[in-house]
Amino acid sequence: MKDIYQVIKNVRLSEKATMLQETNNEVVLEVDRKANKLDIKRAVETLLGKKVADVRTLNYSGKAKRKRRADEGRTNHWKKAVVRLKEGESFDLV
Repeated sequence: MKDIYQVIKNVRLSEKATMLQETNNEVVLEVDRKANKLDIKRAVETLLGKKVADVRTLNYSGKAKRKRRADEGRTNHWKKAVVRLKEGESFDLV
């Protein structure tokens, strides 16, 4: 990945993500599927201005979905990154 502006797609908000933020100082992000850990770290440090201690990534397969007829489709595959910020850093969503 070359362009850091295409690495971070969205911030994932859920009960688990909120718990991780409060207890472990971690942020859960939806990122580009081709991005590696170094790309994610650079993007967070540049765009959000936070120091990163650790990055974990998880790949999710799209789910099979059906609507009314027998036509079957699927949702998009996506990648999630759990970014741990260094001590003293915080990320406020509100």
